[in-house]
Amino acid sequence: MYRLIAAAMVALAIASTSHAQSAAADVTDMQALRQQVKSDKRALVASTMAFNDAEAKKFWPIYDAYQRSVDMASRERSVAAETLLSRDRAMSNLAAKSLATQTLSADEMEIKARRTMFNRLMRALPAVKVARYMQLESKIRATQAFDIAQAFPLVK
Repeated sequence: MYRLIAAAMVALAIASTSHAQSAAADVTDMQALRQQVKSDKRALVASTMAFNDAEAKKFWPIYDAYQRSVDMASRERSVAAETLLSRDRAMSNLAAKSLATQTLSADEMEIKARRTMFNRLMRALPAVKVARYMQLESKIRATQAFDIAQAFPLVK
Protein backbone atom coordinates (compact mmCIF):
# COMPACT_ATOMS: atom_id res chain seq x y z
CA MET A 1 0.00 0.00 0.00
CA TYR A 2 2.78 2.43 0.93
CA ARG A 3 4.61 1.57 -2.30
CA LEU A 4 1.48 2.40 -4.29
CA ILE A 5 1.13 5.76 -2.54
CA ALA A 6 4.84 6.48 -3.01
CA ALA A 7 4.62 5.55 -6.70
CA ALA A 8 1.60 7.83 -7.11
CA MET A 9 3.46 10.70 -5.42
CA VAL A 10 6.49 10.20 -7.67
CA ALA A 11 4.26 10.12 -10.74
CA LEU A 12 2.53 13.31 -9.58
CA ALA A 13 5.88 15.03 -9.02
CA ILE A 14 7.12 14.00 -12.46
CA ALA A 15 3.88 15.14 -14.08
CA SER A 16 3.94 18.53 -12.37
CA THR A 17 7.62 19.01 -13.30
CA SER A 18 6.99 18.11 -16.91
CA HIS A 19 3.91 20.37 -16.95
CA ALA A 20 5.99 23.27 -15.64
CA GLN A 21 8.64 22.57 -18.28
CA SER A 22 6.07 22.43 -21.07
CA ALA A 23 4.52 25.68 -19.81
CA ALA A 24 7.95 27.32 -20.00
CA ALA A 25 8.38 25.89 -23.49
CA ASP A 26 5.06 27.44 -24.50
CA VAL A 27 6.35 30.89 -23.55
CA THR A 28 9.47 30.29 -25.58
CA ASP A 29 7.35 29.00 -28.45
CA MET A 30 5.19 32.14 -28.35
CA GLN A 31 8.32 34.28 -28.53
CA ALA A 32 9.62 32.18 -31.42
CA LEU A 33 6.20 32.40 -33.05
CA ARG A 34 6.29 36.19 -32.79
CA GLN A 35 9.66 36.24 -34.56
CA GLN A 36 8.49 33.84 -37.27
CA VAL A 37 5.37 35.93 -37.90
CA LYS A 38 7.46 39.08 -38.23
CA SER A 39 9.83 37.25 -40.57
CA ASP A 40 7.32 35.49 -42.88
CA LYS A 41 3.86 34.63 -41.61
CA ARG A 42 2.82 32.89 -44.82
CA ALA A 43 5.84 30.57 -44.71
CA LEU A 44 5.10 29.81 -41.04
CA VAL A 45 1.51 28.89 -41.89
CA ALA A 46 2.61 26.75 -44.84
CA SER A 47 5.18 24.83 -42.83
CA THR A 48 2.90 24.37 -39.82
CA MET A 49 -0.10 23.22 -41.82
CA ALA A 50 1.72 20.90 -44.28
CA PHE A 51 -1.08 21.02 -46.84
CA ASN A 52 -1.15 18.66 -49.79
CA ASP A 53 -1.52 20.34 -53.21
CA ALA A 54 -5.33 20.07 -53.29
CA GLU A 55 -5.68 21.49 -49.76
CA ALA A 56 -3.26 24.33 -50.49
CA LYS A 57 -5.18 25.26 -53.63
CA LYS A 58 -8.36 25.62 -51.53
CA PHE A 59 -6.74 27.17 -48.46
CA TRP A 60 -4.65 30.07 -49.78
CA PRO A 61 -7.45 32.10 -51.43
CA ILE A 62 -9.47 31.84 -48.19
CA TYR A 63 -6.40 32.78 -46.15
CA ASP A 64 -5.65 35.78 -48.38
CA ALA A 65 -9.23 37.08 -48.13
CA TYR A 66 -9.12 36.68 -44.35
CA GLN A 67 -5.80 38.52 -44.10
CA ARG A 68 -7.19 41.42 -46.14
CA SER A 69 -10.17 41.66 -43.78
CA VAL A 70 -7.96 41.49 -40.69
CA ASP A 71 -5.69 44.16 -42.18
CA MET A 72 -8.70 46.47 -42.55
CA ALA A 73 -9.65 45.88 -38.91
CA SER A 74 -6.03 46.49 -37.87
CA ARG A 75 -5.96 49.78 -39.77
CA GLU A 76 -9.11 50.90 -37.97
CA ARG A 77 -7.57 49.90 -34.64
CA SER A 78 -4.36 51.76 -35.57
CA VAL A 79 -6.26 54.96 -36.32
CA ALA A 80 -7.85 54.76 -32.88
CA ALA A 81 -4.48 54.10 -31.25
CA GLU A 82 -2.81 56.97 -33.09
CA THR A 83 -5.57 59.25 -31.84
CA LEU A 84 -4.80 58.15 -28.30
CA LEU A 85 -1.04 58.60 -28.71
CA SER A 86 -1.28 62.00 -30.37
CA ARG A 87 -3.05 63.52 -27.37
CA ASP A 88 -0.97 65.39 -24.83
CA ARG A 89 -3.84 66.06 -22.47
CA ALA A 90 -6.64 64.14 -20.80
CA MET A 91 -9.27 62.80 -23.18
CA SER A 92 -12.81 64.17 -23.11
CA ASN A 93 -15.73 61.84 -22.57
CA LEU A 94 -16.84 62.35 -26.18
CA ALA A 95 -13.38 61.51 -27.55
CA ALA A 96 -13.11 58.50 -25.23
CA LYS A 97 -16.48 57.24 -26.42
CA SER A 98 -15.39 57.62 -30.02
CA LEU A 99 -12.13 55.77 -29.32
CA ALA A 100 -13.96 52.91 -27.58
CA THR A 101 -16.48 52.70 -30.42
CA GLN A 102 -13.70 52.55 -33.04
CA THR A 103 -11.90 49.84 -31.10
CA LEU A 104 -15.06 47.79 -30.68
CA SER A 105 -15.86 48.20 -34.36
CA ALA A 106 -12.40 46.89 -35.27
CA ASP A 107 -12.91 43.92 -32.95
CA GLU A 108 -16.29 43.17 -34.54
CA MET A 109 -14.77 43.38 -38.04
CA GLU A 110 -12.12 40.88 -37.02
CA ILE A 111 -14.62 38.47 -35.48
CA LYS A 112 -16.82 38.64 -38.57
CA ALA A 113 -13.80 37.96 -40.79
CA ARG A 114 -12.78 35.00 -38.60
CA ARG A 115 -16.31 33.54 -38.74
CA THR A 116 -16.44 33.91 -42.54
CA MET A 117 -13.00 32.34 -42.89
CA PHE A 118 -13.96 29.46 -40.59
CA ASN A 119 -17.16 28.72 -42.53
CA ARG A 120 -15.31 28.75 -45.85
CA LEU A 121 -12.51 26.54 -44.52
CA MET A 122 -14.99 24.01 -43.10
CA ARG A 123 -16.43 23.58 -46.60
CA ALA A 124 -12.96 23.27 -48.16
CA LEU A 125 -10.80 21.26 -45.76
CA PRO A 126 -10.96 18.44 -43.21
CA ALA A 127 -12.09 19.69 -39.81
CA VAL A 128 -8.79 18.66 -38.20
CA LYS A 129 -6.88 20.95 -40.55
CA VAL A 130 -9.35 23.77 -39.92
CA ALA A 131 -9.00 23.37 -36.15
CA ARG A 132 -5.20 23.34 -36.45
CA TYR A 133 -5.20 26.52 -38.52
CA MET A 134 -7.67 28.22 -36.16
CA GLN A 135 -5.36 27.40 -33.24
CA LEU A 136 -2.32 28.70 -35.11
CA GLU A 137 -4.09 31.89 -36.14
CA SER A 138 -5.32 32.38 -32.58
CA LYS A 139 -1.76 32.13 -31.26
CA ILE A 140 -0.54 34.55 -33.92
CA ARG A 141 -3.31 37.05 -33.12
CA ALA A 142 -2.53 36.70 -29.39
CA THR A 143 1.10 37.70 -29.92
CA GLN A 144 0.00 40.65 -32.03
CA ALA A 145 -2.64 41.72 -29.50
CA PHE A 146 -0.04 41.54 -26.73
CA ASP A 147 2.34 43.76 -28.71
CA ILE A 148 -0.42 46.30 -29.33
CA ALA A 149 -1.54 46.27 -25.70
CA GLN A 150 2.01 46.73 -24.51
CA ALA A 151 2.65 49.66 -26.85
CA PHE A 152 -0.38 51.81 -26.07
CA PRO A 153 -1.22 53.51 -22.78
CA LEU A 154 -4.60 53.49 -21.11
CA VAL A 155 -6.88 56.47 -21.68
CA LYS A 156 -6.39 59.31 -19.17
